[in-house]
Amino acid sequence: MASTLGSFRDALITNPIASGLADAINSFSDRRAKLGLPNPGTVEGISREVQRDVLLQGYMFTGLKADLTKMFSVSPLFQVSHQFALSERLSPYNFAALYGTNKVFLQGQVDNEGQLSTRFNFRWHDKFVSKSQLQISNDGSGMTQIENEYTGDDFTASLKMLNPSYLNGGLTGIYVGSYLQSVTSKLGLGFETVWQRGVLTQPPETAISVCGRYKSDDWVASAQLQTQGAINATYWRRISDKVQAGVDMTLALVPSQGGGPLGGGITKEGTTAVGVKYDFRMSTFRAQVDSKGKIGLLVEKRVAPPVMMTFAAEVDHFSQQAKVGLGVSVEGGSDELEQQQEMMGQQPPSLNIPF
Repeated sequence: MASTLGSFRDALITNPIASGLADAINSFSDRRAKLGLPNPGTVEGISREVQRDVLLQGYMFTGLKADLTKMFSVSPLFQVSHQFALSERLSPYNFAALYGTNKVFLQGQVDNEGQLSTRFNFRWHDKFVSKSQLQISNDGSGMTQIENEYTGDDFTASLKMLNPSYLNGGLTGIYVGSYLQSVTSKLGLGFETVWQRGVLTQPPETAISVCGRYKSDDWVASAQLQTQGAINATYWRRISDKVQAGVDMTLALVPSQGGGPLGGGITKEGTTAVGVKYDFRMSTFRAQVDSKGKIGLLVEKRVAPPVMMTFAAEVDHFSQQAKVGLGVSVEGGSDELEQQQEMMGQQPPSLNIPF
């Protein structure tokens, strides 16, 4: 057996086609390494500066809420939190616990109705991370998500699976593969492909999108085009050290219903949102307006080292509705840990937690 494997290896080495292909791959890898291209990030976070930092969709809430957080240690990171809310979308009570090191990240939360949500990430090495999420509701339904992400020097590749299963004799679930490559020091190009099938009695569905991201010194532009006819484009700019602005535009071509024997044709649906973020010494102000007549703002004010106040408001002129949210967040334990580290002459560790 060993002699057979040795002969096969020698045949590959002496084969002119195989050796030429190997030399071409090695030459391409060497040339790419000499360029020193940066990592472009992920396809999922291609517009993170606009959608996660400036705009309000990840921060808006209505009603009243209070967050009480207790930090027990910094290295490893361990904290628990309680959330109380009077809101239509938030649970009246939510308990969460978090534990993180350079390799492991654990998070779990449960609400008053028994709905459980957990996250577990494990960093195999500096470039490869496995992430998983599990959600179980009180009616027995649930969701499972598994993701493997590899971060190279000048690219990022990931494979995500939602509710994967092969128990019924066939493959079901949602599978998402993405790849983003730096072409120059400022330009990154990539693609994302989706394969999904809910039940075996239905045929699978596929979708492919291409994307690009250009990052300058003080502005970032990104675009993602789907084969079904939808496009999303964003533009982020740092105006000053304390001011950021962003624009998010989404346009989709949707088939019309009815309208004759050949159908109603194609209609265009789109939304454009413009937002701005101001960072002050003890507070942060965000404001947003979109093409559907919605105006929103969110103010975060630290009134004391452990206390943060949050005010959110949104006005919809077309539907003539208004929403208001008020929150308070109290963090305990951080001051005591910093005092202990100062007395011991230690600096807070820099954790590379695999979020």
